[in-house]
Amino acid sequence: MRSDATEIAGAEAAQIKPFKTQLLKWVGNKQRFAHEIVAHLPQDYGTYFEPFLGAGGVMANLRPVRAVGSDIYPPLIEIWQALQEDPAQLNQWYGARYAQAEAGDRVQVYEAIKARYNAAPNGADFLFLCRACYGGVVRFRRKDGHMSTPCGSHPLMKPHKFAERVTMWRARMAGARFACLDYRAAMAQARAGEVIYCDPPYAHSQTILYGAQAFRLEELFASIAACKARGVRVAMSIDGSKKSGDVYCDIAIPSGLFEREILVNMGQSMLKRFQMGGQQMQSEAVRDRLLLTY
Repeated sequence: MRSDATEIAGAEAAQIKPFKTQLLKWVGNKQRFAHEIVAHLPQDYGTYFEPFLGAGGVMANLRPVRAVGSDIYPPLIEIWQALQEDPAQLNQWYGARYAQAEAGDRVQVYEAIKARYNAAPNGADFLFLCRACYGGVVRFRRKDGHMSTPCGSHPLMKPHKFAERVTMWRARMAGARFACLDYRAAMAQARAGEVIYCDPPYAHSQTILYGAQAFRLEELFASIAACKARGVRVAMSIDGSKKSGDVYCDIAIPSGLFEREILVNMGQSMLKRFQMGGQQMQSEAVRDRLLLTY
């Protein structure tokens, strides 16, 4: 990567109208600034691949004609497949659990749904937990893989409002197919001229996120290098100047892999706020690096 190739996201991003209405609440969700990322993606991409789909904020802002959205976590992909194939079922999943929470003790209902989910992970329960958990921080215990995030204090979205979002999101994701895949298998499908956007687990928070315990950034870099060699264009978000206590985190990037670097301001770190018991962390700003192989 050229030393003079660092840019601040700005002028280009202003050309993209932001779409900030979330379907899922999710730690590390890029949706608030996804339009800045999309502004730097090629427009002649053929098929767009997003192998760390998560809450899908970047894809929803891009609104691709043809795309493959994937992730390794089956309950998450169940949600995306239901959005596309049976949106009424998605609304029923959420509405039934909302009714339970409103009719009883909300925290007790949440904990009961979480316990059921941990015993048998499934998209229906996961959908409700994502929207009801504290700060959207979907946190998993390392020792047993169980979701451990407590119930949030925010008001639950009413089912008719959620249904409106389902309609909105289904239209935006109409060009995508969704698959439960390891990122390496997903990226291997991309051909010359196509585009991949990677939003991998952050190196300094991945130990509490689902499936991230086995993730190695070095292996992702190898997959990106293979894609670049066959003419696939890859963009990747990665830790930038994220402050952790008194330490600024940094990542070693392989020389020559990326051609450009763009800094995108992501605001405050919700993960850090969660770890600090909900305090406002005015100094915990996150600035992502968007790295481009083109």
